[in-house]
Amino acid sequence: MLSKRAKYGLKALLRLADTWEAGPVLIADLAARERIPLKFLENILLAMKRSGLLISKKGRGGGYALARPPREIIVGDVVRLLDGPLALVPCASLTAYRRCEDCDDEEACGVRLVMKEVRDATSAILDGTSLQELKERQVAAAHEPAAATPGAPTPPDDGGRTLVANRPPWRVRDAKGALE
Repeated sequence: MLSKRAKYGLKALLRLADTWEAGPVLIADLAARERIPLKFLENILLAMKRSGLLISKKGRGGGYALARPPREIIVGDVVRLLDGPLALVPCASLTAYRRCEDCDDEEACGVRLVMKEVRDATSAILDGTSLQELKERQVAAAHEPAAATPGAPTPPDDGGRTLVANRPPWRVRDAKGALE
């Protein structure tokens, strides 16, 4: 699960992407607009500044700004910075691998194998999405009608196949759960 730290970090970056060419934004303004506790946001912004994602300016006209264009900031990098590895278990991690003490045959462990797939799919999505793309999705979603409006017609039957809306499937399962 994405932590509040990473969620708030992404929300702050999205707001800073709005003002990318206008200059720095005061922390207090950012905290108020995004409803993020000020002290918590200060900690998050400092971590992103230390990593080179943000720059800061003191004094009049000061605040925080993106250090590079939104199209060059990758969501996966932000999540890893603020939350750590994407893998749900250490034995499936690329950046923080640790062998499980209770596993006799790591290469044949079903839990590890499926968690590696989860890590790979998560990484493909997050590492394939820039802050600019995230911003564009946000703007597009704000202009689309709500998908699940009560009383709205349901989408056509897809034959038991489950897909994520507006995303290509990483793998498609049929009605019985078998991979196609």
